[in-house]
Amino acid sequence: MGDERPVYTLDEALSALRFGKYQALVLAYAGLGWVSEAMEIMILSFVGPAVKSKWKLTSSEESLLTTVVFAGMLLGAYSWGIISDNYGRRKSFLSIAMVTSVAGLLSTFSPNYVSLLIFRCFVGIGLGGGPVFLSYFLEFVPVSHRGTWMVAFSAFWTAGTIFEASLAWVVMTRLNWRWLLAFSSVPSFALLLFYGLAPESPRYLCAKARTADAHRILEKMAFVNRTKLPPGILVSDKAIKENEESSLLRDTHMLSMTRKITDKLKSGFSSFFTLFSRKLIRTTLLLWVLFFANAFSYYGAVLLTSKLSSGDSKCGSKVLHADKSKDNSLYVDVFITSFAELPGLILSAIIVDKIGRKLSMVLMFVLACIFLLPLVFHQSAVVTTVLLFGVRMCATGTITVATIYAPEIYPTSARTTGAGVASAVGRVGGMVCPLVAVGLVTSCHLRLAVILFEVVFVLAIASSLLFPFETKGRELKDAVDAIESW
Repeated sequence: MGDERPVYTLDEALSALRFGKYQALVLAYAGLGWVSEAMEIMILSFVGPAVKSKWKLTSSEESLLTTVVFAGMLLGAYSWGIISDNYGRRKSFLSIAMVTSVAGLLSTFSPNYVSLLIFRCFVGIGLGGGPVFLSYFLEFVPVSHRGTWMVAFSAFWTAGTIFEASLAWVVMTRLNWRWLLAFSSVPSFALLLFYGLAPESPRYLCAKARTADAHRILEKMAFVNRTKLPPGILVSDKAIKENEESSLLRDTHMLSMTRKITDKLKSGFSSFFTLFSRKLIRTTLLLWVLFFANAFSYYGAVLLTSKLSSGDSKCGSKVLHADKSKDNSLYVDVFITSFAELPGLILSAIIVDKIGRKLSMVLMFVLACIFLLPLVFHQSAVVTTVLLFGVRMCATGTITVATIYAPEIYPTSARTTGAGVASAVGRVGGMVCPLVAVGLVTSCHLRLAVILFEVVFVLAIASSLLFPFETKGRELKDAVDAIESW
């Protein structure tokens, strides 16, 4: 008699509940995490020159302030993904917020260069949790228009960069870099303040066979959204898979006991090794190439803009703007160029649910190639700025779509680990870019730098085309076995 009761999956429940006030609250909390990350990344453009002037640092020592943050993010992106997939999204939020807020505040009181390096590295570790916030929000969104809502989530990053530029403009011209570090840590403390209001992901709970807990969250969602759940009982992909297998086996008791023992043995790094399973290894490697290229091109566009528009971009010029951090023009330039991300967000929002994730990335990478190609030859300052504006617009769009595609392509059991490790590889691109591409520009090899960027774009286009499947309009999967149906 119990077998005749109707059942529904989590995706069917989310579609019935629709996107409402409950998801808007989840968006606000997860988006705050991305605002925090964007501000702490953007702050590097302002603190570095100020600290260099204050403590008489060399250019290499100034660059190391950026490198240690990315190194910390490399470690954090890998670690937080594993923690989130094994112990829950909420527990990882608490840890991420504590590390980022405390390290950010302590860096304000750094007595010397070495202590500042250490504290900023810990900030980087906390910032590595960005993919967890992204995956968390994704798991609350219905299949329909999922791409559009994920682009809306990415807008929080742009808001963070613009707000940080505005904050630096006010604080650095009136106070100093220590105050800027203190104010920039406020969003991380806000994550701690509102932590108690953040629900656990129902998809994570279903993947852990905690459907009763997931159902309670869905009931709250239905109440807040003023909608109704489908009739019947909630089941997960994992439960459906187990029921199908148990019907083919007589000794279901032994199968259940074996599974329990296996589940206990699978902990810690199991989600990481899942990325290299037969069904996921191709996707994982292609995603790494894509994220590396994305970070390389995005940070390259940002850094090239400042290099080519400054006096340092002139070959043979030895003029150093040690006091540039106190010049209003620096903040105006950064503020304006940050708005290049808005057209990229709008473009990706328009096309991501129409032509799909793969073609959206290919289209914007091709546009980036077109914008960048004229820089092989000498251009005027205005033309150069416009072209780099276009490159940054396209880079923002491809990053936005890639951050949507990455968690969609992985099952719940390895989602934040997969997206986190891909993000970590992207951080390597962010670390390499200043050393290679910007170094070429500084050494008067602009044409070679442009060719290098074009090669990176071509690799990104190839990886986007080689992905095994499109995720537009598809339901998220909870287990690796379910991926074969794609």
